[in-house]
Amino acid sequence: MRSAFDFAPFRRSTIGFDRLFDLLENSAAGAGGENYPPFDLVKVDDNKYRIDLAVAGFKPDEVDITAQQNQLVVTGRKGDDNGADYIHRGIATRSFERRFGLADHIQVTSADMKDGLLSIELVREIPEAMKPKKISIGGTEPKAEQIEAGARETADA
Repeated sequence: MRSAFDFAPFRRSTIGFDRLFDLLENSAAGAGGENYPPFDLVKVDDNKYRIDLAVAGFKPDEVDITAQQNQLVVTGRKGDDNGADYIHRGIATRSFERRFGLADHIQVTSADMKDGLLSIELVREIPEAMKPKKISIGGTEPKAEQIEAGARETADA
């Protein structure tokens, strides 16, 4: 399915963003998908995030969390009903699979289930080699020093 927006001009003038454009083009196809279980995405700070999923009725051993390279998959498989004869079943306990796309360098640090809410903690860990460096001009040896994000803004002024 094609998106309503044409990314071809951006594809011609950028290098290495193919995966991003594919995600944007394919997001429209997944937009009308499953809405169970409901979830919240929370930005705790600049490099920490949390996903809260409402999984009422599930036990921790009935939920699996799998972190792959750029994807987080949460699945739930409800166990036996112990032969209960329900008159009305209003609590949704059907099996589910929920997928979240993760950006580069996002790592899952922990998961906890409390009061029917599954909380998954994520953190962005950028490797030292990818952090900004100041490159000196001139001289015989190239010298590179690590700079902080706040220091870079004041040095540019």
